[in-house]
Amino acid sequence: MDNNFNSFDNLETSIRKSSVIQERINLVSIHMYKQFLEHQRSTMNAAETFVKIADNMQATVEYLKQTFSTRGIATDNIYFEADSSKSILILHILWHTISFTTKWNNQPQALYRGVEMPMISNRIIAIKGDFNKIVKGVDEENQLEAILQHEVASLFIPSERGQNCIIKINHLGNKEFYINHMDAPREFLLKVIETICGGGIYHEEVRQ
Repeated sequence: MDNNFNSFDNLETSIRKSSVIQERINLVSIHMYKQFLEHQRSTMNAAETFVKIADNMQATVEYLKQTFSTRGIATDNIYFEADSSKSILILHILWHTISFTTKWNNQPQALYRGVEMPMISNRIIAIKGDFNKIVKGVDEENQLEAILQHEVASLFIPSERGQNCIIKINHLGNKEFYINHMDAPREFLLKVIETICGGGIYHEEVRQ
């Protein structure tokens, strides 16, 4: 008789444990499913934005060629190229090289918002230099760190079309600029070009 009661107690304990596990895992799965959907939508928005950046880049190259040629400057080194995966764009403007990439968006990632809810978003990173040269010889797991050493700005693209994209520019202390989805490709490209090409390059000197 005791054995039967023990078996019943064990069964009740087992059911209770199973219920707790089910309830808590269900909460985790709901949370992860929400993140998955937001990541999926932000990835689609980012892919569309990246295509539009390439379109704006083509228009920019054509205008640069036109304006420099009228000034008698050779325009052979004004062009852009895309890699086969369509995740990297490299823009050449005379002595400047600027790269844009959508790599490292393979999982839901959020932009920290302080007191607000973190914003699940895809990220387009703009860097000064040639992406391929920067990562050459760098282990894949360390490539993002190498790229961020050359980051000029990033465009964070949320899942909802009604929610603004956010541009963060490094030399402005990561100051945020809010921009709608329609204008984001053009404005991000122009801000990066203005930041890099609107400045200058100093001669290297030995500091005393």
